[in-house]
Amino acid sequence: MTDSARWTRVDDGRFQVDLLTADYQRHAFTRHSHATFAIGVVVCGAEQFHYRGSLHRAGVGTLAILEPDEPHDGQAADPSGWAYRVFYPPADLLFESMPRAHFAEAVVDDPRSVHLVRSAHEELTADVDQFAAHSKLAWAMSAVAHRHGDARRDPSALSARDAAAVRKVAEIRDRLTADLRCAPSLRELAAGVDLSPFHMLRVFRDATGFPPHTWLVLERVCRARQLLAAGVAPAQVASGVGFADQAHLTRWFKRVTGVTPAAFRNAVQDPVRTAA
Repeated sequence: MTDSARWTRVDDGRFQVDLLTADYQRHAFTRHSHATFAIGVVVCGAEQFHYRGSLHRAGVGTLAILEPDEPHDGQAADPSGWAYRVFYPPADLLFESMPRAHFAEAVVDDPRSVHLVRSAHEELTADVDQFAAHSKLAWAMSAVAHRHGDARRDPSALSARDAAAVRKVAEIRDRLTADLRCAPSLRELAAGVDLSPFHMLRVFRDATGFPPHTWLVLERVCRARQLLAAGVAPAQVASGVGFADQAHLTRWFKRVTGVTPAAFRNAVQDPVRTAA
């Protein structure tokens, strides 16, 4: 199997959704997270990934459901590699027909949901019948949310100590994103929230799953995706978001998204597929 990956961006009239169609043998995703959900169906081989402290395996016919901002990686579970189709839906699309829910299981065995998700993905990427494709998208997202989401989950209120930590983490994130091209020093960052460098690192990692320097690189990749989707050239994007050069951007971008910046830009710069 030769590694290949293709991004598709669709617009159902209210939400934009990214789709990934990929065949991987050698590629391994670095540890990262998404601003959206990631819902994938393996169609060949098997993938394994670390998520919420455990190693999970997703084989043919299973559905992987990863929640936003949850750190994870991904690679082939065996030398033959794996092929899969992935949706990256925003929460508002996934929960249009029910209250926002929590997904306790990262991998589920549910032939009906698998069929709906795969069928919707194939229809959207084929771009033959937009009305049918967007109808299938709605059915698939509703099925996943209703069949596997737990709307009864009610996280307990934050303690005063936890709330203070959340505020400090928000301040750190704001400081890091104020200028992606110029990161503050570790001591400047810690002093800004009145913590020691070690305590600041621990608080931030506990809240986000990443140390600040890694979180910043992933945020640069996220901003790079937005600029590339807007048509900005990769070389300009690299300097604009704080990477040393285009090669530096390319290395990190592919480790997170599975494709190069140029391939992503070309894919999403195609006419956006909108609802009929």
